[in-house]
Amino acid sequence: MSLRCSNDLLRFTRRNDGVLIALATLACVFAVLNMNLQQTFSYYDVSNTFSSTATLALAAMGATIVVLIRGLDLSVGAVISLSNCLAAANMSDSSVSMIGWSLAGVLVGTATGLFNAVFIVLFRLPSIIVTLATMFIVEGLTLLILEQPGGAVPPAFSNFFIGDAIPGLVQAPAVVILLALLVWALLRNTRLGTHIYAVGSDPDAARSKGVPVSLTRMSVYVIAGTFYGAAGVFLTAQTGSGDPTVGPPMLLPVFVAVVLGGTSFAGGRGGCAGTVLGAFTVMLIVNLLLVFNVPTFYATIVEGGLLIVAVLANSVPRIREAVATAWIVVLKRRAGLPHFARRAAASSTLMRNDETLPANPVGRWLRRNRSALRFTVPTYLGLAVLLLVTAAMFHGRLSLEVYVNTLLVLGSFLAVLGLGQGIVVISGGLDLSVPAMITFSGVLLCEWNAPGSSSITLLVGVALLGALIGSISGIGVGILGIHPLIMTLAMNGIIDGATLVMTDGTPRGVPPGIVSWFMTGKILGLTPVAYGLMLFVICASLLLGRTVYARRLYLVGSSPLVARFSGVSVGRVQIAAYGLSGLCSAVVGVMLAGFSGQAFIDMGTPYLLPSIAVIVIGGVAMSGGRGTYLGVFGGALLLTALTTVLQGMLLPVAVRNVIFGLVILGAVIGLRENQA
Repeated sequence: MSLRCSNDLLRFTRRNDGVLIALATLACVFAVLNMNLQQTFSYYDVSNTFSSTATLALAAMGATIVVLIRGLDLSVGAVISLSNCLAAANMSDSSVSMIGWSLAGVLVGTATGLFNAVFIVLFRLPSIIVTLATMFIVEGLTLLILEQPGGAVPPAFSNFFIGDAIPGLVQAPAVVILLALLVWALLRNTRLGTHIYAVGSDPDAARSKGVPVSLTRMSVYVIAGTFYGAAGVFLTAQTGSGDPTVGPPMLLPVFVAVVLGGTSFAGGRGGCAGTVLGAFTVMLIVNLLLVFNVPTFYATIVEGGLLIVAVLANSVPRIREAVATAWIVVLKRRAGLPHFARRAAASSTLMRNDETLPANPVGRWLRRNRSALRFTVPTYLGLAVLLLVTAAMFHGRLSLEVYVNTLLVLGSFLAVLGLGQGIVVISGGLDLSVPAMITFSGVLLCEWNAPGSSSITLLVGVALLGALIGSISGIGVGILGIHPLIMTLAMNGIIDGATLVMTDGTPRGVPPGIVSWFMTGKILGLTPVAYGLMLFVICASLLLGRTVYARRLYLVGSSPLVARFSGVSVGRVQIAAYGLSGLCSAVVGVMLAGFSGQAFIDMGTPYLLPSIAVIVIGGVAMSGGRGTYLGVFGGALLLTALTTVLQGMLLPVAVRNVIFGLVILGAVIGLRENQA
């Protein structure tokens, strides 16, 4: 009897290890917090904790369901803002209005989830790209509702959600969380719940067993969107107003809560119960920082670090494998054994002698590059059309010399970012730390620019630091096996926090004079950066077209397993890719500081979507393994020209965000045959 009980207990522990670990983590954090409080937790403290956690818990539950099917949803924060602003801007004192706009806030999340599902499932587009484009589309729609914080909801509405359900005994936020967990429990015990775990564990096996994989995935995104909408409605009750910027910063803590709750990004393991515990852990850690008088600037650093540590805790076998591999390499070098990767790389540099190619050099070049031209030529055709439209719009008001110079100067930012982001995407990843790296580098340049300092030394130092930080992301992705989105999202939070700590929230100083001259001066009618851009395009094209590293990069992006069996060090290739991305982001930060004459917080934020848009428009496959820099450069010029046209039409930023999001979706749809 005792043996049977022990086996049952062991089986229960293995089945619920994620929830148990999350519960133990929460208990430890709570114990530390309680010991450092001047008085023990009161009913008021418990009520505040539930109220501050409910929004995060609801949003993280939606994200968890998506992660269970091996998906990732970046639109969560934007949907929260949209739901929040929609309710706050329209709700009145009547019961009908409060109920109606609460439902509208939830349903707008449902509609966004359906929008994501259609493009991800029916058009077979990558979830990361679709939800990223949706994030910017939804942010644009939110700004059309409320351009700045405002609106208000009736006190009765707020009291209903954040007051007491049973006075002095049960808080309303606790009831909201319990109802959400009840919904999850009911869902998990339905056929759809079983299908969710089956699809997350092995989609092909699930399909062979008759599971409707496509319908299951669509249902998941719709359900997740509903959770996001509900989180936005609760946030409206909590704050009593609307704020179009309140949602996006929640993306990092949402994924921290998911990981702390024991849900695996490999899919098929975890659940919302652990996620709720993870959300409480995140909020208690934030409170713990306040108790220790730690500045709030450190919050994103702690959250980013927590995300990385939590993922690593679930990746112990991968870490052991990485350590063992590194040790084998060290032993081989000590023994003087040859490295197969070098022989393979050396052999790959030999040109293929194909007698089927035309004898004409031009025809031979066209035949060899027809695949790349297929995705590059449309970009330049689109650029030509935009240039004609621009010429018609500004005829007689803008000289050709001024327009070309403006196009090259403004396009230089995206051209440099496109190289870094393009290399990462070709390797099979994505870099979400670009905005924070741009801001950090620009701020650091101005902070370090003291009188008498060497400008060259300063520029080299900032560039090398950017490459080093990018390489850390590469180590997490290539060596430790952390998902690229999670690793770079965590690094983005850490870098953001470091920037705030370094400046106390207020950047100081100005860039070196040579940087400002490079971005705003004139040489023969053109800004110096225009000449630098021409040289950069040549070097970048050679890097991705004529080097051994490029061959390894494309092989890793096409199939890491094949690359590994071919003797290519996949980890090194990925580390170099993220290092180059960090370097390019740092260079853009320096360029922006020189262009504007100063650095400011969030100066890199507007460049996340464009950095991805240029590589999509330029024909880089989001699944990795394909793309050219000439295509990326064409995408940078096209997007810059499009921005010029939209600005000439006096369209607000909100509309431009929507258009950019739709442009990305349209470009990816045009390439879906090659990325499926």
